[in-house]
Amino acid sequence: MNKSMRNRAFTATALALAVSTVLTACGGGDGTSSDTKAAKDSPSAKPAAVKDPLVATFDGGLYVLDGESLKPAKTIELPGFNRVNPAGDDDHVIVSTDAGFRVLNAAEQTFTGITYEGAKPGHVVRHAGKTVLFTDGTGEVNVFDPADLAGGKKPEGRTYSSAEAHHGVAIELSNGELLSTLGTEEKRTGALVLDKNDKEIARNENCPGVHGEAAAKDEAVAVGCEDGILIYKDGTFTKVDAPDDYGRIGNQAGSDTSPILLGDYKTDPDAELERPTRISLIDTETAKLRLVDLGTSYSFRSLGRGPHGEALVLGTNGTLHVIDPETGKVDKKIPVVDKWQEPLDWQQPRPTLFVRDHTAYVSEPGKRKLHAVDIESGEKLASVTLPKSTNELSGVTAGH
Repeated sequence: MNKSMRNRAFTATALALAVSTVLTACGGGDGTSSDTKAAKDSPSAKPAAVKDPLVATFDGGLYVLDGESLKPAKTIELPGFNRVNPAGDDDHVIVSTDAGFRVLNAAEQTFTGITYEGAKPGHVVRHAGKTVLFTDGTGEVNVFDPADLAGGKKPEGRTYSSAEAHHGVAIELSNGELLSTLGTEEKRTGALVLDKNDKEIARNENCPGVHGEAAAKDEAVAVGCEDGILIYKDGTFTKVDAPDDYGRIGNQAGSDTSPILLGDYKTDPDAELERPTRISLIDTETAKLRLVDLGTSYSFRSLGRGPHGEALVLGTNGTLHVIDPETGKVDKKIPVVDKWQEPLDWQQPRPTLFVRDHTAYVSEPGKRKLHAVDIESGEKLASVTLPKSTNELSGVTAGH
């Protein structure tokens, strides 16, 4: 970091402290040394609360950023590879570390005492007012109301233990049904559904390599397979086959305003890293799948949905593609970052898309930058250069 950048960082920190009398397979560092240092370095007064905070990970810590200006409010040391997801309320995010899921109050820029311990904390899913954590190393599922995080104590919630530990995902529906994946460490096969009393009511094991989830309009939920996608709606599973023998849809993005899911699409089971140019659009009402070639590759952190259900894909050509999910037409191309290439190691940084309301937030680790773009106008709202290159990017989501 050069001298002027250090001065700007110092000035921003000093300003935050000056106004502090008013009133974040998939894990990372354990954060023990971070907590000790934070306790030693923290001022006696709380820092000023950040409105609509974003949280970006970097090698060795987290940046808590102002949601409008993108300026860093606080840097939190946290060794290791860490992941971050919205907790589902106005203040908190879930940080996946080597020790388990930890809850960060991003608005107040401090870790709470809430931890869901377990090896390999994996997917975090928000749906119908509930947040669901899946711990891959144990197969444990934890469900809670994110509003209950406000008290600083672990919420009372539902728990479920998978028959065997695996890299999985779970989602609770508005009627209390819980869909959770089936598998072992060696093989994943499909999903089951439990009623609100934890009685199994449905099962489908015709989804090899099951991975990822998304929810569409009218509470159609889906998980990806290596040969298509599996939809659960109104108590019934429906398999939508891929047009290829191997057509993997491992990552999906849904919208409550659209019956159509956005998914990635890979066709080479032997590739060290396939860089596909086609995306999939799956209609949960008709069980039809459409493929759209964007003419550029993308990564698993490239998918999102806009405020009106638009399908969003950040391409390696540096452009954010705004796609009409009904027609598959690319309605808009918004240049955001320089051209980039997806790294072979999935844990390595690459431009990442996080969408909130009408704003697309895009990281550019090659330049240590972060950008905010208005999805409808294409206008770049803000940009910031950070001290270190970021990896994952997320933020609070309630009320958005």
